[in-house]
Amino acid sequence: MAYTPPSPDPALPPVRINLLSDTQTRPSPAMREAMACAEVGDEQLGLDPMVKELCARTAMLLGKEAAVFLPSGTMCNVAALLTHCRPGDEILAHETSHILTSEGGAHAALGGIQVFPLRGGGGQFSVPTLQAALRTPSRYAPRQTLLSAEQTANIGGGTVWPMAELAAVAATAKAAGLATHLDGARLLNACVASGISADVMATGWDSAWLDFSKGLGAPIGGVLAGSKAFIDEVWRWKQRLGGAMRQAGVCAAACLYALDHNVARLAEDHARARRLAQGLSQIAGVRVQAPDTNLVFFEVEGAGLAATDLIAALRARGILITMLGGRLRACTHLDVDDTMIDETLDVVRTVMRGA
Repeated sequence: MAYTPPSPDPALPPVRINLLSDTQTRPSPAMREAMACAEVGDEQLGLDPMVKELCARTAMLLGKEAAVFLPSGTMCNVAALLTHCRPGDEILAHETSHILTSEGGAHAALGGIQVFPLRGGGGQFSVPTLQAALRTPSRYAPRQTLLSAEQTANIGGGTVWPMAELAAVAATAKAAGLATHLDGARLLNACVASGISADVMATGWDSAWLDFSKGLGAPIGGVLAGSKAFIDEVWRWKQRLGGAMRQAGVCAAACLYALDHNVARLAEDHARARRLAQGLSQIAGVRVQAPDTNLVFFEVEGAGLAATDLIAALRARGILITMLGGRLRACTHLDVDDTMIDETLDVVRTVMRGA
């Protein structure tokens, strides 16, 4: 059943088609059953069997020694950056990266860390761009400590970094003495789209994480992985940022269910995103970025309609999309089916004809 959030405006109809984000998914009945039956214990003392299994499986999946369960993907990023860096350090990341655009300046507020923005198309940057940003160490400049990349690149259009490029920028950073961090909010989307396993994709990255509350359909949680020494230090930051989640096995059970049942099916979301993009591209004046995964970015100004007007017109008909990085974004996920894609296209065509 599709997710139908409560309407913030009683004058608006209920949401019938939610393309706002893959964070909008709701746990299926089978996932809820797994959560209800979860064996639990104190996570802080290492006594929750579900959390221990989830961390062990995710560490193995990413080719790392250890992992820690955290409430959100944002906290995975924040805890990782605070562990890798010290006050006054500098992180290199794409100018549209999540850590720079969408985390409330946590790196600066909590760690006194700044981010040097790297440019490049599709949310990705090249080895020459990275090399040009690297500085000779000097007491006059911040110490460059960490390189961060986002796989997939959200604001870039949900693009998948080619494996060769991803490995090359990591190797370049390592050669310059930097640590490396891979933001894996939609890493398994990239794996399914490319056919490359997660451990191979995370090779060369000191830390990497998976988000279970997006396309994988769990209600909460991310798992950050790295060396045992690194994860021990992340636990210190987890304590500072709020502490353990105690009997978190109820949440971890949902993530384990997602690993068992919701990874391969990400390909269905990608197929629906391509179907949506193809339909939008056939509407006069609409410009669409061909999707690599489950994110469809498009523009409608060429049709004489403001993006905000299209959002409002769709919302008035029970359909949610959003703006991100100056473009419209529609996101497919496990609560979106083919009929919803077709209906969305019909409504967009109707609105565009009226414009």
